[in-house]
Amino acid sequence: MKSFVVLSALVAVACAAPQFQYQPQKQYQPGQEIPIVKQQQEVNFDGSYQWSYETGNGIAAQEQGYLKNAGVKDAEAQVAQGSFAYTSPEGIPISITYVADENGFRAEGAHLPTPPPIPEAIARALQYIASQPQQPQQVFQPQPFRG
Repeated sequence: MKSFVVLSALVAVACAAPQFQYQPQKQYQPGQEIPIVKQQQEVNFDGSYQWSYETGNGIAAQEQGYLKNAGVKDAEAQVAQGSFAYTSPEGIPISITYVADENGFRAEGAHLPTPPPIPEAIARALQYIASQPQQPQQVFQPQPFRG
């Protein structure tokens, strides 16, 4: 966990150096340098951090994070949440929000695939099963062999 924070801090410091003067342009050609028009980062001693940036071609990203349950063995978890947005080559706006914590990485976005709906018959069957009281399970008791 601590190495993640240190690595994030090093990346933030490396990215903080100004690259060149921003000159607004509407279209960028392949291979052309894209300016960073806005960038912020903050890394705190307690392991919390936040960063954000915007580029000249419309890419924007931001993230905040912290160490959850710091100092509690087997309960510590790095938590990060953020978002990014850009325009696809087809001209479609893409926007993603995400959370990463002890429960894994979860992303949301209008363009991400979603599972199909549960068929009505299966949904009714699941509802029926859930409404039935639990029956105690019979445990198999082996009988002595009589031969």
